[in-house]
Amino acid sequence: MKKQICYLILAIVITSCATNPHKATEKEYDSKLKSFKEIISNKEPEPLPAVTKTIITIDSVYTKQLYTFKDTLSKTGSTALQNGIHTEWISTVNFNLRKPNFVIIHHTAQDSIQQTIKTFTLTRTQVSSHYVIADDGSVVQMLNDYLRAWHAGNGSWGKNTDINSSSIGIELDNNGVEPFSEAQITTLIALLSKLKKDYSIPAQNIIGHSDIAPTRKQDPSALFPWKTLAENGFGIWPSDPLPSAPENFNIEQGLRIIGYETKNLSATIIAFKRHYMPNEINAIVDEKTRNTIYDISTKS
Repeated sequence: MKKQICYLILAIVITSCATNPHKATEKEYDSKLKSFKEIISNKEPEPLPAVTKTIITIDSVYTKQLYTFKDTLSKTGSTALQNGIHTEWISTVNFNLRKPNFVIIHHTAQDSIQQTIKTFTLTRTQVSSHYVIADDGSVVQMLNDYLRAWHAGNGSWGKNTDINSSSIGIELDNNGVEPFSEAQITTLIALLSKLKKDYSIPAQNIIGHSDIAPTRKQDPSALFPWKTLAENGFGIWPSDPLPSAPENFNIEQGLRIIGYETKNLSATIIAFKRHYMPNEINAIVDEKTRNTIYDISTKS
């Protein structure tokens, strides 16, 4: 018995003194993780072409939540599973931050950018966005691009049912009944230029809140210049002249190809028209509507 105990103690000593075979990869993992922490912690405004930057003080709630995420990123301990097995941590060296693949454009439906900022800095509102663009073209960034804002809510685009996890939210200071200013749209295009370049976001993935939530949302309003954005490479727009849809073309299937959810087909048609046919916002499906849906579906 004593002999067995001695062997056990010897084995423990040898194991404790053995060199960690994953020491090199853990060192590289920690190094990469440190750089990513610095990226998501950065609160310095980045310059955009012809944009006046507005800087606001980040409150302690933001900082506290950010540190929670940073600590979660660093966690490398063993985790217990329901079947009694404990996970083992071995650091990989092949990873990076998740990047956004969509941009969702909103209007604030509020009276001022100050009111919107207040809304986004109160915990009880449970709503936020990455950027807010004022009527005068100034821009406020409120969250690092790699972090998940709460701007889209329940909605879907194609098979993606968690838009917040894969998108950047941009709010335009507009009450929903007034035209968007030239300065505001100029800044938006400058910001989209940067985001598209930084994250290789496809043109067709720049869409509106009402596109992903047709039964709940109407933003940005029919006054939003989607055509101007498409002419600058952000989004898509119907051809002129429109091609004729085949006789057997199914509009519901076409809308799903584009990305729309069609459980409430009337609401979806209205949302589609708000984006692509802003002078005819209704649920009527005439020849022009069929042809427009067909045309956009071939570009999606």
